[in-house]
Amino acid sequence: MPAHVSHIAPGTGVRDTGSPGLRSDAASNRRRVLDAARALFVSRGLDVPMATIARHAGVGVATLYRRFPTREALVTEVFSDEFAVCSAIVDDALADDDAWRAFRRTIETVCASQTQDREFNDALLSSIPDAVGFERERLRLEEGFAEVVRRAKAAGRLREDFDVSDLSLVFLANRGVIGDAATAPAASRRLVAHLLRSFEAGRAEPARPLPPPAPLGLGRLPRTSGE
Repeated sequence: MPAHVSHIAPGTGVRDTGSPGLRSDAASNRRRVLDAARALFVSRGLDVPMATIARHAGVGVATLYRRFPTREALVTEVFSDEFAVCSAIVDDALADDDAWRAFRRTIETVCASQTQDREFNDALLSSIPDAVGFERERLRLEEGFAEVVRRAKAAGRLREDFDVSDLSLVFLANRGVIGDAATAPAASRRLVAHLLRSFEAGRAEPARPLPPPAPLGLGRLPRTSGE
């Protein structure tokens, strides 16, 4: 989904201590903590010990807790920008008076964001939706996506048997074709175009041409059994 999605860029939140050198060190420590926490949350889950995060960041546990006194505060800071971007995608869709365009752009934008920020989207599709501190954001996104789907159906442009839970299938399928950063954008665009064609009902205009295929080559395709 969500969607992108920009790289995390929260403010430093560093207090002015009157020493430029100390401010720089503090900002560097904070960034290392956030980078280490992000990587570990994605690879090991949100319950990774805070001491492990501190060790990977190269800071003391006391330094970590001084900046982020609770796990919830750390998780919220690590992924807050990404959730804000996901919310913006939904808000833009709900503000669009063309229900099918809103649905189409929502899927296109979220899937495109997966090619840029695969770590967050992996987390979003696994442990992040149940993370403490994100219940409100998660529910808002779910309700927004559901309304985008409802409007597209009401306009007669989205097939009636499409369920809002199918969005998760779309994002999971898209995640499966973007393992190679070099071909990810092209592969994602083509997959999304195929999927949107299958979802559309009552097409009132000629189908848009498919985007160019990703240069995968036959040698990159998965082999079938017996080969």
